[in-house]
Amino acid sequence: MVQALGERRLSTGKTQSLKKLAIEIMRQAGTGEPVRLVLQTWSEHSDKPLIIFLDEVDALVGDTLISLLRQIRAGYAQRPEAFPQSMVLCGVRDVRDYRIHRSDGEIITGGSAFNIKSESIRLADFSQADVKALLMQHTDATGQIFEPGALEEIWQDTQGQPWLVNALAYEACFRKPEQRDRKVPVTVEQMRQARESLILRRDTHLDQLADKLREPRVQRVIEPMLQGVDLPPDVPDDDRQYCIDLGLIARRDGKLQIANRIYREVLPRELTSILQDSMQGKAELPWFVLPDGSLDMDKLLDAFQQFFREHAESWLQRYAYHEAGPQLLLQAFLQRVVNGGGRIAREYGLGRGRTDLFLQWPLSRQGFLGPMHGRWCWS
Repeated sequence: MVQALGERRLSTGKTQSLKKLAIEIMRQAGTGEPVRLVLQTWSEHSDKPLIIFLDEVDALVGDTLISLLRQIRAGYAQRPEAFPQSMVLCGVRDVRDYRIHRSDGEIITGGSAFNIKSESIRLADFSQADVKALLMQHTDATGQIFEPGALEEIWQDTQGQPWLVNALAYEACFRKPEQRDRKVPVTVEQMRQARESLILRRDTHLDQLADKLREPRVQRVIEPMLQGVDLPPDVPDDDRQYCIDLGLIARRDGKLQIANRIYREVLPRELTSILQDSMQGKAELPWFVLPDGSLDMDKLLDAFQQFFREHAESWLQRYAYHEAGPQLLLQAFLQRVVNGGGRIAREYGLGRGRTDLFLQWPLSRQGFLGPMHGRWCWS
């Protein structure tokens, strides 16, 4: 019955609506092969070979992913008359990295379950020249210019990651009414505020990034980087390449590092978000703010030391990133203090055994106004 649906036509001789036909096929196919049958029907009713793009296919897991891959594999031999000539599976991972777990816990990789892959193509990051050319299109179209340093700021924040470049530029140029005044240049501080807004809002891209941190193979790579120590020799090459393919890390000048400045901010904030929320009373600003508006660094450090003695053991037991726990505790404490009034810049030195934290305080709408309170190194 389902197979016959592919041949049904209206009495007028016109092909039945593909959408309605697909719904009918899906309904009657049940747990059979609805995707293959829909693609077969579409191909048979098309006067040209089809090329299909399936976006975010790697979001499927388990039996659902296995079913999809097997249906595509089953239709492969019917190309192009009764199946698409080509199919592009879009996602953040190569098909070889699709991890499919059997009921007994054994892993089936996509490569063995789906051996018809022709080529794997990764969308490269923009170069610095690409980022400048893209933003200059905004200037050409609207007349709004970028203040000296703003282009460098967006490059340092994103390192050319396409989604981040577009999201950050949109945030800085369109989000607020005052930013849509094309006679006013886009400033460095607007770029910094846009970065903070993106991080706090946790748009889909950054939310998915945070979700990846829970994967063991990601943790094996990221945790040593947060500590500033060398990657253990038993970390598989496949795990490192997986994190590179995800865009979490990059290899520059022969060294692995967190891919860009926004990711360096997102990682510790995401890993310590619950802890920050629990500090409502332990990091009240009046404790640490001097009469002139600056921070009392000695008092701040004393408060953290006391907090660490009282709470470190219980909190470290809750962290999946246990080895990087002390560094994350300090960053959570500082982030809770400066939220809304300051800014922290972070630098992870792989192999140096430390994390550099640059604390700026205070901030105003015009940007950083007060003296720079130290460059801290946590060893």
